[in-house]
Amino acid sequence: MPRPIEALIHTEALAHNLRVARAHAPDAKVWAVVKANAYGHGIERAYAGLAGADGFALLDLAEAERIRALGWRAPVLLLEGCFEPRDLELCSRLDLWHTVHHEAQIDWLAAHKTSRPMRVFLKLNSGMNRLGFRPAAFRAAWQRLSGLTQVDDIVLMTHFASADADGGIADALATFERATEGLPGDRSLANSAATLRAAALDPALRGDWVRPGIEVYGSSPDHPLHDAAHWGLQPAMTLRAQLIALQDLQPGDAVGYGAAFRAEASMRIGVVACGYADGYPRVAPTGTPVLVDGVRTRIVGRVSMDMITVDLTPVPGARLGSEVTLWGQGPGGSRLPIDEVAASAGTLGYELMCALAPRVPTRVV
Repeated sequence: MPRPIEALIHTEALAHNLRVARAHAPDAKVWAVVKANAYGHGIERAYAGLAGADGFALLDLAEAERIRALGWRAPVLLLEGCFEPRDLELCSRLDLWHTVHHEAQIDWLAAHKTSRPMRVFLKLNSGMNRLGFRPAAFRAAWQRLSGLTQVDDIVLMTHFASADADGGIADALATFERATEGLPGDRSLANSAATLRAAALDPALRGDWVRPGIEVYGSSPDHPLHDAAHWGLQPAMTLRAQLIALQDLQPGDAVGYGAAFRAEASMRIGVVACGYADGYPRVAPTGTPVLVDGVRTRIVGRVSMDMITVDLTPVPGARLGSEVTLWGQGPGGSRLPIDEVAASAGTLGYELMCALAPRVPTRVV
């Protein structure tokens, strides 16, 4: 039989989370962000659940081709824009919208021969200091673009560095409003955190387009301040496996590499068919939560390449083949938020989603 591990992608959860984003951004259009292969869920697998979006935002031309191959004819946005001049040929052929965040991209547009003007997203650096024109250079960039026959509409865009923190938006929003004052065009500002935390209350913040990413996959963008349940989000990915062995320990018995865990009393542990080669975080310590037959317990000892060991004390009825939920939706309506697992490992739910290994069988439910 195949190794008893699989990932499930929950189509209805994706659709539900997209509806949550819409509810927090009334009157705004919604990008479904599907970069990084839909945050590890798979663009093709996530497509049906996210097809209610107004557009798909992604990273590169290969992802854009995949979306178009699925039959999507509405807007597609390249979040980092073009990486070299010839990328504009495919932008023309696939009718892609693309971000402009440095002068060279304007130069490439000026030299590009096309009969169809393009819509571009002009990005302001409002404090993130990754991509975008600084405020002092923003209007000059807008003037250059607006004078090109290759450019149709210009959408004004920024990205918040600290939208997940209280008061983290105010300065960046003020910078954006000063830099764009009097300029025509749609606005796109809010990521997941800004959409959930503030967009419903501030029309200037939600603008014309919001860009929910992590929230559509059921992870809270401001964990641990708020969990996914607080925002009404549902996990869109489940990683589950089975117990493949049981061991009875006596006081002092060690578990796993390095004897990192020793039993303080008699206890039973289970061995799970999942390890860091499947995308589970190797650094997850003893105490990281896990569900066995829907009952919450913990891992013990070190995560190895192919196996994890778990404490079965709270689950006396556990047996070979018992279902183990590493994150996501468990049996009987149980849930284990991916954010909790990630926090135990000192990381974010984003990373765990994106790290799901190709060897894990994945199916849509």
